[in-house]
Order: sequence, then C-alpha cells, then structure tokens
Amino acid sequence: MKKKMLAFMLMGITSAAIGQEFTEQDTLRGSITPEREWWDLNYYHLDVAVDPDKKFISGSNTIRYKVLKKNQVLQVDLQPPLTIEKVTQDGKKLEVVSNGNAHFVQLKKKQKKGDFNQIKIYYSGHPKEAVNAPWDGGFSWRKDNNGKDFIATSNQGLGASVWWPNKDHMYDEVDSMLISVKAPKGLMDVSNGRLRKVDKDTNTYHWFVSNPINNYGVNINIGDYVHFGEKYDGEKGTLDMDYYVLRDNLEKAKEHFKDAPKMMKAFEHWFGPYPFYEDSFKLVEVPYLGMEHQSSVTYGNQYKKGYLGRDLSGTGLGLKFDFIIIHEAGHEWFANNITYKDIADMWIHESFTAYSENLFLDFYLGKEASSDYVVGTRALIKNDKPIIGPYDVNTEGSGDMYYKGANMLHTIRQLIGDDEKWRQILRGLNSEFYHQTVTTKQIEDYVSKKSGIDLSKVFDQYLRTTMIPVFEYKIKGNQLEYRYTNTVDGFHMPLNVLINGKATTLTPTNEWQTQQLKGKLSTLTVDRNYYLNHKEVK
Repeated sequence: MKKKMLAFMLMGITSAAIGQEFTEQDTLRGSITPEREWWDLNYYHLDVAVDPDKKFISGSNTIRYKVLKKNQVLQVDLQPPLTIEKVTQDGKKLEVVSNGNAHFVQLKKKQKKGDFNQIKIYYSGHPKEAVNAPWDGGFSWRKDNNGKDFIATSNQGLGASVWWPNKDHMYDEVDSMLISVKAPKGLMDVSNGRLRKVDKDTNTYHWFVSNPINNYGVNINIGDYVHFGEKYDGEKGTLDMDYYVLRDNLEKAKEHFKDAPKMMKAFEHWFGPYPFYEDSFKLVEVPYLGMEHQSSVTYGNQYKKGYLGRDLSGTGLGLKFDFIIIHEAGHEWFANNITYKDIADMWIHESFTAYSENLFLDFYLGKEASSDYVVGTRALIKNDKPIIGPYDVNTEGSGDMYYKGANMLHTIRQLIGDDEKWRQILRGLNSEFYHQTVTTKQIEDYVSKKSGIDLSKVFDQYLRTTMIPVFEYKIKGNQLEYRYTNTVDGFHMPLNVLINGKATTLTPTNEWQTQQLKGKLSTLTVDRNYYLNHKEVK
C-alpha cells in the first residue's frame, strides 16, 4: 500500500506496543478459519455493473474451488452496506448465516476431497466511498475536467470485500480470474489482465487474468480513456506495455511514461523477469495517487517527478524519476509475485519495494547515488513500533516498513559484501517464491541461506524491535575499545569503519572489545551504509 508521506504512512498498530484489543470481526477477517481452510481457490468470475449516478453496484461472483477436506460450511466475505441477495450451487439456493463482514454458506451438496465445485454469489448495494484513497479505500467517484465520470477502486488493508464478495484472506490466491464490468455508456473500464472482448450493446468489458492474483490487486477503473502502448524486449520475450490515460492527458503521458520501460529494464536486472508477461503490464490513470494493482498499476502522480513533485530523500535524487511509476511497478515483484500470507508481514511488500527506488537509481546513476538516496530517507523513519504487526487479526506493523525496511536491506547488502551475490538473492527470491504467498520466516531463511550468513539477529533487530543499534567506541592512544548497545541479545553484526583512513571490519558485540593499533588512532569513521547510530564515549 502506498505512502501518505505528508502525514507519513499507514499507521499499523501492534498489541504489544499499546495493548490494542481485537474483536471477533478482526479474527474472522484475519485468520485462516475452519470455514476457509478446507477449500482452495481455483477461479473467480466477477461480473459487476457500475452506476455512478446512484453510486451503486450490482452483480455476482462465481467462485470455483477445490475441496481439500470435508466440510459443509464455506466462509465468504462482503462488507456492509453491500448485501448478499442469494447464493446458489448447482442451481440450488443456499442458506447463508451472516456475522458482520463474514458470511457462512451452508452447502447442501456433499463436499468430497479432490472435487472441484463452485458457488455463485449475487450481491448489490452502495459500496463504501473512499474518503482518502488509497489509504482509506473503497470506490472513488470523481469527474474529470470535462465533467465525465472518473471512477476507481482501491482497498488494501480494508479488504477487497469492501466492494465484491470473495475469500478475503491473503493466504489463498485465485489461480485465474475473469473480470466483467458494465461501464456507463461512452466510458471504458480497465481492469487486470488482458481485454478479451467488449459487449458493445451493454458496454461491458471482459478482462482475463491468467496468473494467480491477490484479492486487493483486483481493480475497476472507469473513465474517458485513450490508449497507447509499446513492445518491450524483456528477459522472457516480448512484453506488451499498455497505458490508459484520460483523453486530455495523452500527449503529456506519452512523454512522461518514458520512465516505465526504464523501470522494467532496471527491475528485470535486479529482480528477474517481470512476473506476469501473459497478462501484460499496464499503467492506468486514476483519480487518486496510485497503487500496485497487478498488471493494472494505477497512476495519479499528476505527471510530476518525485512524489507529487517532492523528493522523499532530501537529496535531489528523488526528482530523477516519477515515484509512483517506479514504486508501484516495483510491487509487481514484491507484493504481486511474492505476496504476504498475513498483513502483519506487509514489510515483505513495502521494504523491498521502497528499496527498489534506490536500486532504480543504482542501475542508472550508480552505487553512490543509490546510497545517497536510501540514507536520505532515514529522516522519514519514526521508530514508533515494530515493523511486523500482530498475526491473525488483519493488522499491519509500523509505517517504518518502508524506509527503515529499505535501510535494513541496504545494510544487509553491505554485510554480504558482494553485489552480484546480492542481486542473485533478489532474483532468487522472485524465482523461489514465484506466484506464491509467503511468511517472514521463509524470506529470512532464504536470504540467510543464500548469503551464507546467519542474519536472524539482524532481522530480529530491525523488524521486531524499535531499537536502533548504537556503536560505542573509546579511543585511548593506540587502543580502540568498542561495543554495541541498544540491541537484541546475540546481535553481533560486522561493521565497516575507517581507522586513520584505512578500511577495517569490526565485529562488535554487547561486550567491550579492545583492538591494539600500530599507531595513534586519530580518526574513526563509520560506514554510513549501515543503519545504526554511533558515538564516542569519553
């Protein structure tokens, strides 16, 4: 999910931090309930009509699933004020028992392990209107400068069930999906995947997603769109890159969106092939800032460099690229390809993608510019609560998952000390966990194994505490004493320093260590690329 930088980021809450209490609805939404675990998503057909005059939607979602074990109750999610009109299976109407946002379908047909079955959910209503999309999401009902309707959805965290019925938990992604949207006459809908056909009589657009997709990545975008595109010669062959923008912005977009193929070249270098060649890559203009909807990345950065014209790093480098194009597209690898199972692990999306911003600069402007940028973003870090949130209650951790997380990854790059190995680890993550949902442990274990370094205490330090390590040192003639404070037990991260201008690697622990030098120690400089504080103790 994207940053609201002026107020700075979404504020996830941890129970450990302030003793937050969670409700039954939090658990029903955030956990893998018995009514979810017995069936595996296979296919959705979301078929919805959008009426902007009434701010009303109506339609159905067909859910095909594989039976993993016997059960006769199936949980789907849909948030009020939307209502389920009926649910059917094999043409028979089923009873539904509702508990807030969770709806328990009482199945009549015997559910046999290994079978593929489906239900169809009919629904309608006035969906929640986004107050401040995408952070407070829902439907955005707007008008363009010509008075034509300009409509979009956004719903991470809040949940896709705010506008369509589905299995609203991240652990289970649907294998493929058809999205059919009936748009107002004279307007176009752009959704995920590839456009299969348009029913001209009803102005219904049918988009097909052939790859697994997370629920929050599914989107509707309706407007007076015009299209242009290009063919990109990528690692897996020819990639269609398509752009849908408001009619009045066509010429501006043709120039400004040159950052898109530059992004693709840099990120395929660092992360491996774009994960959704079959579904193409799209940038779609929307009436809010933007978001990482899979193969339908939304854009609302007002055709400015930086973040709405602002450099988040304070170095000037943030104005070298359009933040929304680079950041949101970076999520195609970390969020849409590799997806967290639980939103508590949202850092997997945001830390790697915030880090992708300086990797983009690294590719085009070099390693020093990359370091300048990521170090500059430290001014945005709050250290208010841990980056990882509480599990099973649909709650993320601190907004520091963006730039504290990015600086943690930048620090790990220094610890590995081999940029090609680091690049292969980033590419390897996207290969090993291709189109999968993952846990923090899986990511941690992979990076430690492939780097050959036990990074468990580094991850503990930066992900699970608010403590920033402090490197303390004393200079006594030709003797250097040093240690770490403000760390988890067992933290002994190697650290590069310059002693009298000579590069040296120290391995501080929580205990004072002493190093004899050949001559008098006159200067000690700590490598800025490590995210820590340092001070001389007299």
